[in-house]
Amino acid sequence: MKVKLTDDQERAKNLIVEWYVNTDDQTFVLSGYAGTGKTFLIDYIVKTQLKLKVGSEAVFVSPTGKAAANLVKQGTLAGTVHGLIYMRDEENFDVDENGEIVEREELAFIKREKIDEKIKLIIVDESSMINEAVLRDLLSYGVKCLFCGDGAQLPPVNGTCPLLENPHFTMQEIVRQAADNPIIQVATMARRNEPIPYGNYGDKVCVIRKNALSPLERKRLFLQADQILCGRNSTRNFINEEMRRYKGIPESELLPVEGEKVICTLNDWEKPLDREKKFHLVNGIIGTAHDVQESIDGLATMEFQADFLDYVVKVPFDTGIFTRGKYHHSYGQRAVFLTNGMVVHEYNYGVLRQFKAASEEPICRFEFAYAVTCHKAQGSEFDFVIVFDESRVFGEESARWLYTAITRAKEKLLIIR
Repeated sequence: MKVKLTDDQERAKNLIVEWYVNTDDQTFVLSGYAGTGKTFLIDYIVKTQLKLKVGSEAVFVSPTGKAAANLVKQGTLAGTVHGLIYMRDEENFDVDENGEIVEREELAFIKREKIDEKIKLIIVDESSMINEAVLRDLLSYGVKCLFCGDGAQLPPVNGTCPLLENPHFTMQEIVRQAADNPIIQVATMARRNEPIPYGNYGDKVCVIRKNALSPLERKRLFLQADQILCGRNSTRNFINEEMRRYKGIPESELLPVEGEKVICTLNDWEKPLDREKKFHLVNGIIGTAHDVQESIDGLATMEFQADFLDYVVKVPFDTGIFTRGKYHHSYGQRAVFLTNGMVVHEYNYGVLRQFKAASEEPICRFEFAYAVTCHKAQGSEFDFVIVFDESRVFGEESARWLYTAITRAKEKLLIIR
């Protein structure tokens, strides 16, 4: 089947092939706005023009685990930049007063001396989220890197990203199937920092005032939405509490109940989410909680099911954020599953002496996810999105914030401001 490219895509293809085949330049930066088909184009170029084997000669990576998972869902074998070039520092430990070796509270990672020699091209998706330190380490291997991203989106939370400030080419032509999409139209208005008037935009987008919804309409729409996005953590907490009330969950139920929507907020590359081990429990993965069992030491277990999989995994998690507003345990600490079904902190020697340890895993972190911040949603897409427009909070980044929030929606969008 012959693929017909847009003029923008054709120019980008020719430049990328020329760069890879006939130049010694290590990097090429492709920027593309929402709807320009940049992800499709890169996949097409790598497989049909450069004829590289994906997963060995050409590797796709992303700065975040969730964005990498989205690539895998679309059929592209992918991982994270971090997983490609870093490994855990096994010498990162302390010795306590009894002379016993204990892990430090913060995990440490070191750059790999080398990466697989078969790799000829590294494609970095969502490049707007990569910071300068990681970029420097990635380029140190001397492998050609094709960076792809949307320069109109939010920059990384920590550090800055110079990559998309001066791309080699920027795709601006919207592909035919997206040209008449009201979501793309309002996203373009946001990107240009143009006002988006209240009202309906076709049957896909509606922009309303905060007080325009009756309590019943608000409840109906909130329960229909696939994801609610906001800017402030205080708004996120308020909406999550509101959603739990809509679902009839008693205030006394502090931990997630059966089927509640939660988001992982901590990477755990030891925990696969599916039988084939293509996906792992990483920061930003949203899913549902099942069979939640509270234990001791501020720990509990749940059967977690990612929203794009039909497989469940049992994970230990810190209950503190649900019960007291802050975590009990530090990043990197571990929990021990016992043969009697309990889960305890790794340093609870009293309980460990009574029962045999069955397995040991990192303590994971979850929060309610009916509403999440736009930053947490980067790299994700949802069918029906409600955006609480709090872009003004972000000052000079307000247009980027709103554009990023809008482009999380695939089919239907409601903006409330």
